[in-house]
Amino acid sequence: MSDDALHVFLSQYSPQVRELALAARALILSAFPAALELVDAPSKIIAYGTGRRYADLVCAIAPFTFHVNLMFSRGSSLPDPAGLLQGSGKRARHVSLTALEDLSHPALRALLEAALKT
Repeated sequence: MSDDALHVFLSQYSPQVRELALAARALILSAFPAALELVDAPSKIIAYGTGRRYADLVCAIAPFTFHVNLMFSRGSSLPDPAGLLQGSGKRARHVSLTALEDLSHPALRALLEAALKT
């Protein structure tokens, strides 16, 4: 994916949300450098996975007005001793990020690494 497509997608959000989304992207790519990164504008997410199918999805960034959700496609099966994961769906879970400091929580990196193994 081109950086242009990413920046066009993120341009609809506030500078704070853009900064948070880009920082989340950096964290994801540091843990998952081989990720296929796709902007899914209709779903309003930036998806990361091993391929283009939904079954290949590992995680995604979902920007909102005042925060960013870091979504895990198989979050219900991830170990979460710190209790960061939210949601009640059958499979997916998310971590709500409201500040850059949220991205430095060691348990968040552990969730990403566990997601790569599922």
